[in-house]
Amino acid sequence: MELEQKKTHSIPLGYILWLFGFTGAHRFYYGKTFTGILYFFTLGLLGVGWLIDFFLIPEMEREAELKYTHGKYNYNISWILLTFFGIFGIHRFYLRKWITGTIWLLTGGFFLLGYLYDFLNLNEIVSERNILD
Repeated sequence: MELEQKKTHSIPLGYILWLFGFTGAHRFYYGKTFTGILYFFTLGLLGVGWLIDFFLIPEMEREAELKYTHGKYNYNISWILLTFFGIFGIHRFYLRKWITGTIWLLTGGFFLLGYLYDFLNLNEIVSERNILD
C-alpha cells in the first residue's frame, strides 16, 4: 500500500493566480521567483508567456510538490492571506511570526517593501516554518 503524499500547492489556486498572471503571481506561487519577476516587468512576456502558462501549471505544481516541505502550515492558506491581506501581515500571524506580523500591521506591510519581500519568499518562509515545527 503506497503512502499518500500530502499536497503543498494546488492546481486550482494556481489557475486563480494565473488570472493575474501578467503580474507573475502564479509563478511566484509555484516558486519560480526569477520568471515571476520577469513576468511582472514584462506583463507576462507581453501576454504570450501568460497564455502558454495555462498549459504549464500542472507541471509547475508537480515541481513545487517536490521542492517544498509539507507540514503544519499550509502553503495555500499562506498565499491567500498574503495575496489579499498581505499589507496587514495576516499571513505572518498565521505563520506565528508575531513580531514581524505586528510590524506589517502597523506599517502597511513595512511600507509595502516587506509585502514584496514576502511575495518573493513566501514558499521558503512556509517551508522553513514546516521544518522547524
